[in-house]
Amino acid sequence: MLLVMYIVAIVVEAMSAALAAGRRSMDWVGVCMLGCVTALGGGSVRDMLLGHYPLVWVKHPHYLLITAGAALFTIAVARVMHRLRKLFLLLDAIGLVLFTVIGCNVALEMQLPFVIVIAAGLITGCVGGVLRDVLCADIPLLFRSELYATVSVVTGLVYVGGLQVALPHDLIMVIAMAVGLTLRMMALRFNWSMPKFVYTQDLH
Repeated sequence: MLLVMYIVAIVVEAMSAALAAGRRSMDWVGVCMLGCVTALGGGSVRDMLLGHYPLVWVKHPHYLLITAGAALFTIAVARVMHRLRKLFLLLDAIGLVLFTVIGCNVALEMQLPFVIVIAAGLITGCVGGVLRDVLCADIPLLFRSELYATVSVVTGLVYVGGLQVALPHDLIMVIAMAVGLTLRMMALRFNWSMPKFVYTQDLH
């Protein structure tokens, strides 16, 4: 089941990246590359930082084909994508919490400290989107006031905290993902956001 959810998540991330590439008038190569970077970039950055090899797309090359194919498919159906906006927001939220749990699991298997485990979940969940936004010359969603990174951190804290008190793995995984998904969808519904830092004074 987790594998199916993971495939769905990387497909959704690749398709959302393809739309971002389309808004920047990229060619088909750019669309494919942005799709792959967005879908697989978070896990790749995490693995490089933690020294966890081989990278997931090196171990499973078909993930590159899936994400590139999803990005190209988006070109064909782009005209109707706006009708699926709510579905994509839901699937994106599921991908965020799922990637977070996967990232935490990698760090846990390496027996890394608690803070690093949470950071690994955050990197896995959010860095793909950061890479997408940077390549599209946008301010990354992670650095804006919208609740996104916060959702990843909360998901990771619930998940790892539950494991620390010896709750059943499958149960705490479902609980953590449910908490994160609910928080993300509530934030979207009610426009919850983090406080902004605004500084306009000239130092000269």
